[in-house]
Amino acid sequence: MAQQAHLSGSSAAPARPSPLVVLELLKPITWFPPMWAFACGVVASGASLAQAWPQALLGIVLAGPLVCGMSQAVNDWFDRHVDAVNEPNRPIPSGRMPGRWGLYVAIGWTAVSLAVGALLGPWGFAATVLACLLAWAYSAPPLRLKQNGWWGNLACGLSYETLPWITAAAVLAATAPDPRVAGVALLYGLGAHGIMTLNDFKSIEGDRRFGVQSLPVQLGAARAAHVACLVMAGPQVVVAVLLAVWGHGLAAAIVAGLVALQLLAMRRWLTDPRALAPWYNGTGVTLFVAGMMACSVALAPGAAP
Repeated sequence: MAQQAHLSGSSAAPARPSPLVVLELLKPITWFPPMWAFACGVVASGASLAQAWPQALLGIVLAGPLVCGMSQAVNDWFDRHVDAVNEPNRPIPSGRMPGRWGLYVAIGWTAVSLAVGALLGPWGFAATVLACLLAWAYSAPPLRLKQNGWWGNLACGLSYETLPWITAAAVLAATAPDPRVAGVALLYGLGAHGIMTLNDFKSIEGDRRFGVQSLPVQLGAARAAHVACLVMAGPQVVVAVLLAVWGHGLAAAIVAGLVALQLLAMRRWLTDPRALAPWYNGTGVTLFVAGMMACSVALAPGAAP
């Protein structure tokens, strides 16, 4: 009954959310992946930070606090009934984000993101529009891509890793990105599909109850974990091979070494996928993103093999 009162915005709820509650809605802990991906694109562009730092800084803020924060607000609003089961202390189901304020924040943050994206020129604005469309399509009806873990995780992986990486390379170079950079960014975005699955293990009960077909719900925890491992490792192996073919032997060896370390971590994670998903998120994912930067350094114009 208390949850129902919170969800309906009872008289006991505050008239408006505090700034700290709004910040909690935007989930700062989730901002790192797209910010890191944008930084990878900055490095891959070969641009001089002494001259391009304003664009680089603006892009990192856009990728993290703005676009990613907006996507979290959109997701929390349309998932408020699921969060009432999975995460009842989140701002909306707890009542600390009263009435329709969650929706207002999502819409407002979308508008701010588009305005800032326009400051980064045609490439930056086009990417921001695409990112906003994907964020709303992921969470909101009628598409609600997150209803199926295959499509929803793909949209997230491409939005969090591929899109900011390619966007930064294009914005900083003021031209279409190197096809090799775009290809590697796409592969890491596909690998991030598995990272998105890590976040679904904590939500199995609520997802099953409300018909959200995450991979752990569809396949069971054990099979979903094996699929996630394959999806994370496979694209990185392809990246290592491509780097070797392109003559970047050192970077290829670094990526291959990072994959080997991830495989060791995966062996432990697979012993208890639900309990150890947060642990792998902090260890294996760190190794995953380190490989992204190694690729960017290697593929930057003028980089040594």
